[in-house]
Amino acid sequence: MDHSTMNYRLLAGLMLALAAAPSLASDYPLTVRSCERDVTLNKAPQRVVVHDVNMTGMLLHLGVRERLAGYTGFTATKHRDPWISEALQGVPQLASRYPSVETLLAVDADLFFAGWNYGMRIGGPLTPTSLAAFGIPVYELSESCSWVMKQPRASLDDVYRDLTNLGRIFSVEDRAQALVGQMRARIDAVGNTVRQAPEAPRVFLYDSGEDRPTTSGRLGMPQALIDAAGGHNIMDDVAASWTQVNWESVVERDPEVIAIVDYGPLSWQQKRDFLLRHPALQTVRAVREQRFVVLTYLEVTPSVENAIAIEKLAAGLHPRLFAQESH
Repeated sequence: MDHSTMNYRLLAGLMLALAAAPSLASDYPLTVRSCERDVTLNKAPQRVVVHDVNMTGMLLHLGVRERLAGYTGFTATKHRDPWISEALQGVPQLASRYPSVETLLAVDADLFFAGWNYGMRIGGPLTPTSLAAFGIPVYELSESCSWVMKQPRASLDDVYRDLTNLGRIFSVEDRAQALVGQMRARIDAVGNTVRQAPEAPRVFLYDSGEDRPTTSGRLGMPQALIDAAGGHNIMDDVAASWTQVNWESVVERDPEVIAIVDYGPLSWQQKRDFLLRHPALQTVRAVREQRFVVLTYLEVTPSVENAIAIEKLAAGLHPRLFAQESH
């Protein structure tokens, strides 16, 4: 069974189990913490606009599809996740990139679930402050808070916090607890294995870009994924989330494994072939040994699928340990 079939079955099984579970009711008015703000809701949202694939996936896993007034931020080549497209049939895409205030007002939105550089920009037209004037509350993706407040390092706790808060917001706390429990169990199982590794292999995450590569520093979710998989992010000294670096820095740090993000107009195979042909990378160990791990956009951004990403990464970083487990 390949990874895609296995992952689809795991996701389908989890969603069926969650659908069968009864929901605990939240008490309203309800206040949750979002970055540096408190957000208060008087009732469970019924007309939500959500930005980007990963946050949409969270809401689908939580079983609140019927509460979606629409979604934004899905370009034609952003994701390779058929189950999300199938689940969203009948739900309108309101904007292929960032929405406007008018976009949300047109559908009478009662919550905007987005993040900084995930639907909102500092100083842009769409922010929690600008939407407050129209009575539309905003819940911010926790990992993205590094753009507006000091964060030490991306953490899986960011994802757990979001799922828990969303469970309270939508009055589906039991579903949220189940999702967090499933993620923790899978990630703990990986941790028990990678603890046996003698060292943490050096990892470079390659998102895109030819003149200069886009990658993730210590404030982006890939940092937490690489940590949990028993690796060392070679860009963990960069105090940034998604950012551009120089190829010279990659060569100097000599990654042993390169994780390729499979999204965008180029296939992961085209990205891999570019890396293999790049003259400056011929001395890099990961290129010489052709050690690549392929992760989807959904898997590398904050999401329930982060558990899958950690499993894939760990198997690619520590093949001998995981080969022993399979026998």
